[in-house]
Amino acid sequence: MTTAERKGKIARIGKLPSILMEALRGLKDEQLDTPYRKGGWTVRQVVHHLADSHMNAMIRMKLILTEDHPTLKTYDQEKWAELADNVLPIEHSMMIVKGLHDRWVALLEQVSEEDWSRSADHPESGEVTLDDLLNIYANHGENHVKQITGLRSARGW
Repeated sequence: MTTAERKGKIARIGKLPSILMEALRGLKDEQLDTPYRKGGWTVRQVVHHLADSHMNAMIRMKLILTEDHPTLKTYDQEKWAELADNVLPIEHSMMIVKGLHDRWVALLEQVSEEDWSRSADHPESGEVTLDDLLNIYANHGENHVKQITGLRSARGW
């Protein structure tokens, strides 16, 4: 990946809190508790998932930057989505997403060229590099925002 491509992906990570906030603007509790598709998570669960997932992603990146080829911890995101904290108001996770993304961008903007190729073992995916994780998470949040905006559009919200 080129330096310019990385900068673009880092910028997308930095913009996620604002595009997520815009996608959620004006939704009421009943709407937040609506699944974005049949059998899918509710909008509320998606927001809490973004906080959970992106915390894990940043920790994984820090492990790659500070350890020699670490083994990354996996987690069952479906079970996490069912835990009691996923019924809390979305503001709790929005504060996490905002602060986390500010820190994440600050970290990523300072990664040296050679460190982008540092790697770890992911028990489900095999070897992953810092570049791989950047690519995944530049898209991850945007994909979930599209689920929310798609639901809003389909329901006329």
